[in-house]
Amino acid sequence: MQRCTIAAALLFVATALAIPSQAQQPEARNHPLSFRVKMLALDANEGIAAGDLDGDGKKDLVAGRQWFRGGDWVGRPLRSIEDWNGYIQSNGDYLLDINGDGRLDVVAGSFIPTQVHWYENPGSEALRLGKQWPQRPLIETGFSQNEGQLLQDIDGDGKPEWIVNSWKKNTPMMIYRQVPSDSKLAQEANKKLQAAIAANKDSKIKPAKLSETWVGHALGDSGNGHGVAVGDLNNDGKLDLMVGQGWYQQPDENPWSQPWTFHADWDLHSSLPMIITDLDQDGDSDVIIGNGHAHGLYWWEQTGRDKATGKLMFEQHDIDDSYSQPHTLHWVDLNGDGQPELISGKRYYAHNGRDPGGNDPPCLYYYTWDKQKREFTRHTIDEGHVGCGLQIVAEDLNDDGKIDLAVAGKSGTYLLLAE
Repeated sequence: MQRCTIAAALLFVATALAIPSQAQQPEARNHPLSFRVKMLALDANEGIAAGDLDGDGKKDLVAGRQWFRGGDWVGRPLRSIEDWNGYIQSNGDYLLDINGDGRLDVVAGSFIPTQVHWYENPGSEALRLGKQWPQRPLIETGFSQNEGQLLQDIDGDGKPEWIVNSWKKNTPMMIYRQVPSDSKLAQEANKKLQAAIAANKDSKIKPAKLSETWVGHALGDSGNGHGVAVGDLNNDGKLDLMVGQGWYQQPDENPWSQPWTFHADWDLHSSLPMIITDLDQDGDSDVIIGNGHAHGLYWWEQTGRDKATGKLMFEQHDIDDSYSQPHTLHWVDLNGDGQPELISGKRYYAHNGRDPGGNDPPCLYYYTWDKQKREFTRHTIDEGHVGCGLQIVAEDLNDDGKIDLAVAGKSGTYLLLAE
């Protein structure tokens, strides 16, 4: 495939605020899926999530400093975020009812701060008046250099865990789970959080009394690195954790009372997330990986185990190397045929233009998988305007029965409504 051209770069500069419909572009007309593109905001935010925030039955969007009400998609205040080194101190938005009042709150990750905060949904009247959401401390991790995180149930108890990935390789791999606030583990975690709050004399942030406390568990003292995925890699029925340097095997029982076995089987600078799925339908788990800060999107076919060491073996197959920084991936059935599609694109200015191809224009694609041919085919969603950040939303956002998309990155926050 051809790399993004200088002409496309000029198109991005000239028309970033006047985006044509995908239906007007020849390639989109020749393909069954096309999207109407609407820019919602332009800043350095790279996180985005969808949910009904105001209780009107419609999906809304959260994207960093603002939330966008479903239907009119007008930006409304949510929180203030400091700029940092070409980024803002936000690398992921997640929606969860933290205080049990029936309203979705925002849990937000950040690059450098060690404290995780949640933002309390202030209710209908405050939302109507455009008030910011109260900031509350949730977790004191003690660790910085956070590449990103997942909010995902890895132990099968029905509650999501906060899974934090670090770009620093030899640092503990931490997972935070919810336990009753009157337990001994919770009391110890709360003491750590209160001490961190007290140490920051200038902070006006006030904690809230919650029925559950988020308690940290180190899977291992060392073994982390750029990229993360959750899935059953060894097909034992337990979800494992894949990171840049290898993978953590979940124990057969009592996962939070012991370290997880770490298999240092590779050294990647990969996407967040990677996708673990049985692509070739042969009964074992394969992996889809993006090279987060260079060219390369590919999949690993699991081919068995090394007889001498028991190590999982993989064969790499290329998907696309025409653009750089496919830093985030999403795996979802876009067209309703029962087969998920892969969504990815360029994380525009992921390292402020210093990556290979970092100054090429944004792009966003989806890929269909052919089980018989065992290969992906690329289809254009947008070139020249829309790129990725650190999350991709793929849900029906306007109740028309079709899967829509939303992304946030340094090329802008965009809503892409399926046509």
